[in-house]
Amino acid sequence: HDALPIYYMEQSVCIEQGDLEQLCQLSKKYQIGVYLGVVERPLQRGGHSLYCSLVYINPEGTIGSVHRKLQPTYDERLTWSPGDGNGLQTHSLGGFEVGGLNCWENWMPLPRAALYAQGENVHVAVWPGSKHNTQDITRFIAKESRSYVISVSALMERGDFPDQTPFLEEIQKQAPGTLADGGSCVAGPDGEWVCEPIVGQEGIFYAELDLKRVYEERQNFDPSGHYSRPDVTQLHLNKTRQQILK
Repeated sequence: HDALPIYYMEQSVCIEQGDLEQLCQLSKKYQIGVYLGVVERPLQRGGHSLYCSLVYINPEGTIGSVHRKLQPTYDERLTWSPGDGNGLQTHSLGGFEVGGLNCWENWMPLPRAALYAQGENVHVAVWPGSKHNTQDITRFIAKESRSYVISVSALMERGDFPDQTPFLEEIQKQAPGTLADGGSCVAGPDGEWVCEPIVGQEGIFYAELDLKRVYEERQNFDPSGHYSRPDVTQLHLNKTRQQILK
């Protein structure tokens, strides 16, 4: 029914209209870098299509990049539009080089390689939730890239739907008690756990990262440095922000 997608669109984030300004100010106030997953409704694409986007806000309170998920997964394509390479960027933060991807595009080898090639050594993987999404790939990406990998994953219970959600009663009748069980975790550059997946628990979770561990692991394997062969294989990245009007 049209009421549900309309409601969903009304809850989306329009960055051009300042919807993230409060978060930018908090980032500046506390001098922290933030990766934030949003459902974006960009005016630059007309203002009526939605994107699964990963926004980076730097410690100065400025939005450094907006990465729109390249390929919505399966039935997500009913709601989200395909993104582009503009947001495939890394950012310097506290001596590290940080990048990130959305959900199943973390399984896409070439976007991962595009971030590795820019010097990424902390990878932020954002997920809708559940340990089954994070328990294997977090360690795999860490081992492949010799980077820290931070998987951020949500909790959602049947009672978390807002009261004003259209067709709420019907949705809650069909929904399981737990829709997403968390699974946030951190793996080190050797592929071992720094913080194992946390299930069924809300909180702010901390881990201390040591850049020397990256150096140690990359001494024997550096996927974009001494263990690459650009004379044999190369990757082309199109960072153009796609739009209809130019």
